[in-house]
Order: sequence, then C-alpha cells, then structure tokens
Amino acid sequence: MKASAFVYPWDVNGDPAAPGRIAALGVEQVTLAAAYHSTRALTPRHPRHRIVTAEHAAVLYPAGDRWEGRALRPYPAGDWAPGDAFGEAADALADAGLEVHTWVVLAHNSRLGAERPDTSVVNAYGDRYPWAPCIAQPATRAYLVDLAAEAAVRPGARGTELESLGWYGLQHLHAHDKTGGVGLGDAGQYLMALCFCPACREGYGRQGGLDADALAAAVRAALTPVWQGVPSDGGWAGVEKLLGETIANATRAWREETARTLQETAVAAVRSAAAEGFQVLLHADPVSYHVGANPGVDPAHILSVADGVVVPCAGGPGPLTPFAERRAEGAVLAANFTVVSGMGGSPYTLAADAALARERGATELRLYHAGLASDGDLSVVREALAGR
Repeated sequence: MKASAFVYPWDVNGDPAAPGRIAALGVEQVTLAAAYHSTRALTPRHPRHRIVTAEHAAVLYPAGDRWEGRALRPYPAGDWAPGDAFGEAADALADAGLEVHTWVVLAHNSRLGAERPDTSVVNAYGDRYPWAPCIAQPATRAYLVDLAAEAAVRPGARGTELESLGWYGLQHLHAHDKTGGVGLGDAGQYLMALCFCPACREGYGRQGGLDADALAAAVRAALTPVWQGVPSDGGWAGVEKLLGETIANATRAWREETARTLQETAVAAVRSAAAEGFQVLLHADPVSYHVGANPGVDPAHILSVADGVVVPCAGGPGPLTPFAERRAEGAVLAANFTVVSGMGGSPYTLAADAALARERGATELRLYHAGLASDGDLSVVREALAGR
C-alpha cells in the first residue's frame, strides 16, 4: 500500500537533512500543511529550534488577490512559517523524490472566532466556540470554499487532503483544558454541538419546522441529567432518547444537508482550480452526525463527491468498513495511524495495523506525524514499511 507521512513546513525548512530522512522512511508521499490551525509543536531534530509555536490559524504561503476587500480572509503566518513556507518545503521534498499533497484545515480557526465572534458556533446555552466557524453561514461558506480552492492547489502539489470540512463541536484541545469533568458521551457531545447562531436558528425552522427557542430549551432540558452525572446512551439512539426522535432527526437532517452541500461545493471548487488528475480526499468519519477534524459524512455520498477519504484508525480499523462497503473502483481509502508514541500512537504495531487495515479495505496508509515522532519511533516505522 502507498504510504504518506504528514509534515509541517517548519519540519523541513532550515533542515537540509529532513527531506532525505522522510524519504528514507519508505513513504512515497508527504501530506504537507498549506493551511493550518494554531498549534505548539516539537521539532526534535531541527538544527535551529525544538519548539514551534504557530500562534493562530494561517495559510503557509502568500495569499492571493481573491481576498482583496473581503471581510473574511485567511491570516498570514508569522515567523513560524514566513513567506512561501509551503512552497520552499514542497520543493525540497519533491527533490528527494516524494510526491507532495497539500494538507488543508478549513472550519477550525480560533483567531477568526476571537476577532469575528459572529462567525462561531453558538451552543444551546449561548456559549460561543471560537475555534469552530459555523458552516451554515453564507459568508463563512464562501470563505471556506475559496480557501479550499486556493490552499489545496499549490504549485507542485499532486493532490490535497481537506480536514475539518464540516461541523466542529465541543471536542477541541485547548490550553489548560478543563472540560473533562463530566462524561458527555456520544449523545451529549452531539447536543453540545448543535448551533444556535442566526443562520442555524433559521435553518431549523426551514428544514424541520422547529422553533429555535423551543429547541434550545429542549436541548438544555435533555442535558440536565447528563450534567448531574447520569450516563447518556451511546449512538444515535442515545440522542433520540434525550431529545426525542422527531426533534433529533429534524436537527440531524438540517446539519447533514448543510455539511453535504458545503463539501460538494468545496470539492468542485478545488477541481475547477486544479489540473486534470488532481486528487481530492477528505478527512472523514463514517458516522454522519459526528463532528470535529474528521467530520461525519455519509460514506456513499462522500465517495461519489471526492476521490476518497482519510479515516482515523487510532482506535482500530473499524471506521474503514462503512467506506469499504461503498467504495467504487479507484477510490482511495487511506487508513490514518498515529505513530508518535508520546501522543498515544503505536509505531510498534504499525505492520500488524496496516495488514488489518488492508483486510478491511484500506488502499493506502497515512502516518501521523513524521515531524513530531522521535528517532526511535521513526526507526520502527521504517522497519514496518520495509516489510510491506
């Protein structure tokens, strides 16, 4: 199976040995960040630094003229990725014989939410999620579609992987996070992800005839026992039990249509901007009401829209099956494994994990993350890939 390693530009730029080291892992491709959220990252082998602090979501290349005069526009990176950091890294990686694909993070932007709070998801209590732009708002949708088209189709890239192209919810790593005190469960997480910004309030009424104020009250009432420590049932049945079947399904219909149409439009925009043969993949979860960096999708639908999906498999290959059952000839089904031991990954089981993923229908591997992993982790990865 073809394998690709995730990489940041700052892992490569300023480190002449990095491209060869990544190629020596045995990967054929790199998935290189072109638009990324804020982060603090280790660079354990870089000759000039050990920690990179990307202070806000940014494009890692010079933004184009399409943004002139627009209220919503991408932010330039600071000194963590100056100039055309993506282009510099892409050239170096290509010179090492690696195929470069862009890694584009979309509906995940804390600076946008801080400076433009009206763009954020608002929960049933009125709390805003500044990291989560609401994908129902027309201006936000237009921004995300144009960002996808520009950031995906960078010079030299042969394809793209679009992350966070869908709803984001409460699940979000944050500085000094203190949100784990109550186990919300799958159902509670869904209810806390429901948005009540003006666009969504109108959408609930148009899609399912729901009064937004009554819906918010119902969500708060449904969550009362959860806050008291009563576990919620798992799966969609748990949501229906808390909120009621009719109301729950009306909210789901609105949210799924909103995400589906955004994904269709963004993929079409990327293809319009790209040369023939450019590959478009989405990071995705096969449970359509899930939210986050791997947003929930309907497997049959998304495989009719994109060239394939990248599926998180850190907890096992189970999420591959719904996609494999609906995969058409030529579609990419990439199993994504964390290979950084310090982040809960398991490089020592990569060979066995990859074999099981292939049995479940995976056609490619994704390795998170070549820049963050220790030398020991990378050595194990190299051995595992050599045995493919």
